[in-house]
Amino acid sequence: MKMNLPNQLTIARIIITPFFLAALLWEALPHRFLIATAIYAVGAITDAVDGHLARKNGQVTNFGKLLDPIADKILTTSALLAFMTMGLCNIWIVMIVLAREFAVASVRMIAAADGVVIPANKWGKAKTVSQMTFTIIIMLLCEADYIAVTSFSKELFAAANTWFTLPHISNLLLWITAALTVVSGAIYLKDSKNVIFTNQQTAHCYNRKLHFDILFRTFSGIM
Repeated sequence: MKMNLPNQLTIARIIITPFFLAALLWEALPHRFLIATAIYAVGAITDAVDGHLARKNGQVTNFGKLLDPIADKILTTSALLAFMTMGLCNIWIVMIVLAREFAVASVRMIAAADGVVIPANKWGKAKTVSQMTFTIIIMLLCEADYIAVTSFSKELFAAANTWFTLPHISNLLLWITAALTVVSGAIYLKDSKNVIFTNQQTAHCYNRKLHFDILFRTFSGIM
């Protein structure tokens, strides 16, 4: 079976993640932040395009509903981990984001076991968009920092950034993302609980009806 274009774009977002990390963390690469930004922007664009195409062309699938948020998490979380190694992201931000992602993934697994696919809600998308936007801003600031340091006096540039450094700006933006992460996660878990509970009740009623039908037919056969 041929995979449709939206799902191909989603998978492409996963594939480019290692290339993004390699560019971002390769210190010997000139203008690595600019290159990493370009790769990351391509991933962000695929995130916007795949869902739009799926809805427009009637190609929405359960596979796509499950894979799209996973691809988002792989790309965005990799950036957070890279920022943490670079001293641009507080470890508590990473912990909050990862805890939310594990919780949501667990709920999706429980729902899938009951035959229910729960897509990302608008709050989750808002969190993803803000995280991607802030990540791009941070990398562009890193590129500006690189250009300034290599083109001008290091001492002069360091004096100008005594009070409000790049790590300060980066952590401020990412704490906003962390706050949205908590809000979106809480709303997702609340909504998912209602969906799973309703589905389990429906399944329980169906099983009771099925058992009653079997007993009735058995009893009718004996009579």
